[in-house]
Parts: sequence; structure tokens; C-alpha cells
Amino acid sequence: MADSDPIWPDELFLDLDRSGPVPLYYQVSNRLESAIRTGAIPAGARLENEIAIGKRLGISRPTVRRAIQEVVDKGLLVRRRGIGTQVVQSQVTRRVELTSLFEDLQTAEHHPTTRVLVCEVVSASTEVATGLGMAVGDDVFYLRRLRNTDGHPVAVLENYLPMEFSDITVDDLIDRGLYDIMRSRGVSIRVANQKIGARRAQADESTLLEIEKSAPVLTMERIAFDSSGKAVEYGHHCYRPDRYSFETTLVA
Repeated sequence: MADSDPIWPDELFLDLDRSGPVPLYYQVSNRLESAIRTGAIPAGARLENEIAIGKRLGISRPTVRRAIQEVVDKGLLVRRRGIGTQVVQSQVTRRVELTSLFEDLQTAEHHPTTRVLVCEVVSASTEVATGLGMAVGDDVFYLRRLRNTDGHPVAVLENYLPMEFSDITVDDLIDRGLYDIMRSRGVSIRVANQKIGARRAQADESTLLEIEKSAPVLTMERIAFDSSGKAVEYGHHCYRPDRYSFETTLVA
């Protein structure tokens, strides 16, 4: 079926509980969200209109409208004039924990791929030297990668590592996450200082992430330390905000 053909997967909604305490709009929105996140309804698919959906499900148009709006508000659907309601690329939500993006994508049952843009030895700038606890101008191993998930660009990742990791190969970086590679070498990453922010895309980031020039991006800067307290990674990454978000739990 072409992406332009409106769809509505009836089989996902056959057992709606019409007499229970859970509102119908909530049941429909939850199932619709799940279908989008799992790919049962693919990115680019266009939904049937609210009247047609209401007739199929035997529920009112306001109920359908509220269910769809719930999913629109989560960034999984978009309403376009002249087109209708369309599925956008599902967003990756990352918990603010000491893990790598590659591992997080795999855990969330996405399919990460990596394009290695730079893999070389450079001289440490003042910023990098301060982060890694070395002298300005010292050699440092620099990595720049484009991370994709399910065939779509999500993040541009830049990492600076001590020279003990300079034998990491492009093939290593394509097949595995950086933290997995480091752990396989006996490194135990125990703590990190991390800052999350936002800015406009710079240089070639717009092209790599397939966004408009100078569009906003999420950012994350991290300095990771091993069990001995030595800095083993300095990284600053940028992410497409429509495909990525950070999540944390606050306890009073």
C-alpha cells in the first residue's frame, strides 16, 4: 500500500472494552501509539479521517478526535492541511543514565547504524584538555559519527578519548557502541558529569541530520570517568529534537 493511501488497522481495535472504567479515547490512543512505535503503522502512513474511523470503531467523532490528538501531542502524528493526519518518525526517548546511545537504541528495539565521519588523532584543544585532564596540544583520539535509527538520522556524536584507545577501528565503531568497546578492554565507567541543552545546528549538522539550516537541536556534553577516577571520554553530541528526547525521574 502506498504511503499516500489512508489506512486504519481494524485488527488493533477489535477488543475495545466499551463497558470498563478505561475511557475509549484512552484505549484507542494507547493502541495507536503502540502501533506507531512498533512500526505496525509505518512512518509516512496517512490515517483515515475521523468520520471514517468513528464508523469503523462504532464510536463518536469527538472520541476519535481526542484519541488522535493525544498521539499528536506526543509527536507521533502530525495534521497537515490538504493531506490529513500522518505518521511521523517515532521519537527515541533516552533515560538520563550512564549508557551509550547505541545501547539505548538496541534496548528500545530500534535498529541503530553508524556512519563514521572522522576517526583520527588530533591535538587537544583547551576545552578537550581540561575535560580529559591533559595538557593543551597533547595527542587525543577524535571520533565523529552519525547515528541512525531505523534508517533515519538521529544524532551527530563527537568523542575525544585518551591515546590508549587510538587503535579502535572504523569497523569496531560501525558494529558496536563506544562504551561496549571500552568495556571489552577492561574499562569500567563509573561516573560522569553531563550537561543537556539546546542550540541551533552548526556547520554540516543540518545536512547530516536532514533538518533545515540552523534548525534547533538538543545537545549533550559528557565527561566520563573510570573506577580509578581517570577521565576516559569527553563527548559533545547533538540530536534531532523531533526524533529524540531525554527522560529522567525526580524524587522529592
